[in-house]
Amino acid sequence: MPNHPLSLDLMFQALADPARRNMVERLARGPASVSELARPLDMSLPAVMQHLAMLEAGGIVTSEKVGRVRTCQIRPEALSLAEQWINQRRVQWERRLDRLDAFLAAEQNEETK
Repeated sequence: MPNHPLSLDLMFQALADPARRNMVERLARGPASVSELARPLDMSLPAVMQHLAMLEAGGIVTSEKVGRVRTCQIRPEALSLAEQWINQRRVQWERRLDRLDAFLAAEQNEETK
C-alpha cells in the first residue's frame, strides 16, 4: 500500500490473522485479561502474547500490567483509520459502478431506438 502510513499497513497486518480478529471482537465488549483472551483459543499463552504484541504494534490494542495481571483494551479510535481507508475505496467503486450503470442504460436506450 504505497502512499499510506506504516500504521495502516501494521493495522491490516494485525487484523489479517483470525486469532487476532477473535481477540479484537472479544475486546470490543470491554477490557479483558490475557488469560481471558487466551481461554477460547487453542494456543499457548506465549503465542497469545505474540498475537497481542502484533495488535499493539498495529495500534489496535493497548495493555496495562497491574501486579501479575495484564489487561488489554481496544482502541476504537485507531480502527477509524482502517475504516476511512476502506470507505474511500467503497466510494470510488460506487462511483465507478454508477457511471457504468449510466453508460449501459444509455447504450440500451440507443439500441431500442
